Amino acid sequence: MTDGSASAAQSTPAAPPAGAPPAFGTAPAVGPEVSPATFLEAEKLVSVSLTEGERAQAAGNWRNSLAPVYERRTGPKKVAIESSVAPWSRWESALPGTSPGPTENRFVSSRVEAGPLPSKDEDIAFAHVTQLSQWIETRKLTSERLTKIYLARLKKFDPTLHCVITLTEELALAQAKQADVEIAAGHNRGPLHGIPWGAKDLLDTAGIHTTYGAEPFRDRVPSADATVVERLHAAGAVLVAKLSMGALALNDIWFGGETLNPWLLEEGSSGSSAGPGSATAAGLVAFSIGSETGGSIVSPSMRCGVTGLRPTFGRVPRTGAMTLCWSLDKLGPMTRGVEDSLLVLHAITGPDGHDVSCVPSKLAFDARADIKGLRVGYIPSWMKEAPATDVDRAALETVKKLGMTAVPVSLPDWPYASLNVILFAEAAAAFEEITLDREIDSLKMQVPDAWPNLFRQSRFLSAVDFVQADRLRRKVAMEMGRVMSEVDVLLVPSLRDDILNITNATGHPSLTLRAGFVEVSEARSDWAPDPARPLAKFSPPRRVPHGITLIGRLFDEGTLGEAGIALEAAFNLAKERPQNF
Repeated sequence: MTDGSASAAQSTPAAPPAGAPPAFGTAPAVGPEVSPATFLEAEKLVSVSLTEGERAQAAGNWRNSLAPVYERRTGPKKVAIESSVAPWSRWESALPGTSPGPTENRFVSSRVEAGPLPSKDEDIAFAHVTQLSQWIETRKLTSERLTKIYLARLKKFDPTLHCVITLTEELALAQAKQADVEIAAGHNRGPLHGIPWGAKDLLDTAGIHTTYGAEPFRDRVPSADATVVERLHAAGAVLVAKLSMGALALNDIWFGGETLNPWLLEEGSSGSSAGPGSATAAGLVAFSIGSETGGSIVSPSMRCGVTGLRPTFGRVPRTGAMTLCWSLDKLGPMTRGVEDSLLVLHAITGPDGHDVSCVPSKLAFDARADIKGLRVGYIPSWMKEAPATDVDRAALETVKKLGMTAVPVSLPDWPYASLNVILFAEAAAAFEEITLDREIDSLKMQVPDAWPNLFRQSRFLSAVDFVQADRLRRKVAMEMGRVMSEVDVLLVPSLRDDILNITNATGHPSLTLRAGFVEVSEARSDWAPDPARPLAKFSPPRRVPHGITLIGRLFDEGTLGEAGIALEAAFNLAKERPQNF
């Protein structure tokens, strides 16, 4: 044997004997060379510390051991994962052994008389869905007239608010005319028949642009309707607009600009359900559909003074809606009244056979229910410190005056922000393709707290920490289960970051409603402070709406609504509107 042959023999690994199992770290080397210095720097990203020897060992076989796990993405055997494919593991809101929510469907309306039809179009536009429905059913108002009122208002005020991405005028007028024909013939599909609404532009609409508010998708036209759109079409509702959203469901800036708050035009409407919040508050639609992953219904409802109902995770199917986080996304109504939100939820609830996280559930709601004795939990320390305000504290006193029982409860002082590992990892996975091919760089917002940077940073989150966050999530769910076994609803400061993190992770439903007004000396923003975007300051301070949030038991949105209606009547604020709209 020549020297060359001997050398070749030594470099070729011998075949393992028959019956030997595969071993970690024996795959062909792939990927770039790494060194102990690579690991030394990477340790800073995941907050771990290795010894010099441990770094050397890790670097020595990285290309044979762990680099091959990226083959799905780096090749040679690349596999495309279609956007419609959800993860195999999925979050279920209900803990094992529990049967949350009511056992039967029941919907009892308030049956309050709508009164005479107002003479002014703007008064009609600001009416609640329950009123509009009665006027249409009794033929005092046609769907076509109502639709034209809203279309005219959308055209008039959108240049100020920047809340519309696509006006669906042709579809709306056709649906309105059909509704009038059917109602005249005695075929009434229910309380949403003929009622104009707006969809956050992450809900697919067949043949109509659905852009996610983001530059890479601004020309996207889906071929089918989202399930929620299908259900509202079936209920006879009239789609008048695709409403703006923060790009890829973050905050209130999209490719058309920043959506503004009708109550305070010097600030954004908050997000990411920016358009639904703004348009509903300004009386441009009768109701809208928003979505929430980590506060995107609660926050714009708070700022714009509307009612936002975030359903239990797993109640409303998300088929045909943009995915940000498979285990966190929820679709829900944004309205100008509590009962309206339950009417809309009633129309869109229940599995569709496609969303793997959507489960069978019941909805029991009685707008005239006696709420005396209802147990309303609150966390005393939260009510004493920001972001709680005098409005929150006054709401707690109103609870007592209405005959409900205020019950102090507690939650452990845990690092709930650690749950955001799940949000960032899932979101980065959902938009991996446009991140890696740098289409994400076309988004208007490229500041450090915007998605482009966060998606890139999320590549360096630890897989181990993701699993540990998932385990913490179950621990948190057990604590919430304990708290909600002691009360019927929980009253919380709406924008307390702990409760937003907790309840979005556990899947508990929330109802946000206007409870009063506060004064602000500076415009509010969803974005981190940025010298390039100074916030407007006000002297004297400006008066703006402030809302409270009720958290409900899993799949028990009916009780949320019953408590909410009683509080709404006591607050008596529904008639106050943003000026000049």
